Amino acid sequence: MPVPRPPLRCGIIGTGGIAHAHAHALTELGADLAAVAEIDPASAAAFTGRFPVPGVYGDAETMLKEERLDLVHICTPPGTHVPLAIAAMRAGVPALVEKPTALSLAEMDELAEVEAETGVPVLTVFQHRYGPAAIRLRRLVASGALGRPLVATCETLWYRDDAYFAVPWRGRWEVEGGGPTMGHGIHQFDLLLSILGPWTEVTAMAARLSRPTNTEDVSMALARFDNGAMATVVNSVVSPRETSRLRFDFEHATVELEHLYGYRAGDWRFTAAPGHEDLAGLWLAGDEPDAESGHRLQIEAVLDAIAAGTEPGVSLAEARRTLEFAAATYASAFQGRPVSAGEIDAADPFNRSMDGGVVPWVPIKETFA
Repeated sequence: MPVPRPPLRCGIIGTGGIAHAHAHALTELGADLAAVAEIDPASAAAFTGRFPVPGVYGDAETMLKEERLDLVHICTPPGTHVPLAIAAMRAGVPALVEKPTALSLAEMDELAEVEAETGVPVLTVFQHRYGPAAIRLRRLVASGALGRPLVATCETLWYRDDAYFAVPWRGRWEVEGGGPTMGHGIHQFDLLLSILGPWTEVTAMAARLSRPTNTEDVSMALARFDNGAMATVVNSVVSPRETSRLRFDFEHATVELEHLYGYRAGDWRFTAAPGHEDLAGLWLAGDEPDAESGHRLQIEAVLDAIAAGTEPGVSLAEARRTLEFAAATYASAFQGRPVSAGEIDAADPFNRSMDGGVVPWVPIKETFA
């Protein structure tokens, strides 16, 4: 049985579509949704008509100054994440930030400096880590029961039509950070990395094949890991039959997942290698509730950790490792060479922006003002 926690006072910055997922989770978990900040009055009115909120503010700074909050959820476009997270830290409020946490590794390091200075954490929404089956798989991998990880595939094959990119901040490196590598597939390969551990080298390709965007609409990467495993990672927004797939081949078993935007127990498949049929019992032994890998599971874990005074996830250091994988994908694709973990240092142009200033196609959209 979970330990009861006192209702924590939470605020949300931004009231777009993803903020509704946060508000639903907070409401279901019995948290106190105390305040919301939104620069668009119409959006704020629509949101508060659905989720009654006592404090409504036209800017985040005033909300952070006026409200006593235990957690703030940052649900705004990617280009605003870093300044808002810094404002929250300086106000003494932990921030849970939608992905991507930042637009570059340099921005992540800026967040880390303020986090060290203030002692206030910044967390990233990577909710697929929190599904019961993923937690069980990490436990089995750590125990060594499945043997060494050998081969993996990770595919985010989604579809976004041209109209999707009509939103002003989409499809622009300077405000979205990148295409499906940063904004779509990052959830799946973050789950991949949480299972396989540190990566050592990436070789990649990226292209704008179809969509009216300055960023890529497809990327493909080959990755090697510290433990010797090799993986393929595909990120696409041009795939009409949408699916998200992961497959892990260990010495003694194959574990597969296919879903779209959130998985349950039935979306996983376990196949034991010949002579290791007893492992199926370990996989089926989990008695966790069949909850979807949505925002609620991670938000619940964050609230529980804050109430208990323990370190909540996903930490800035963990999120940086995932963002570094994205940066290495772009750096390899645009420079035509392998990129090693840790290679993108402060002097590297791919440290300051995901495009590195060397995108090999002509921009379609003007620079975002």
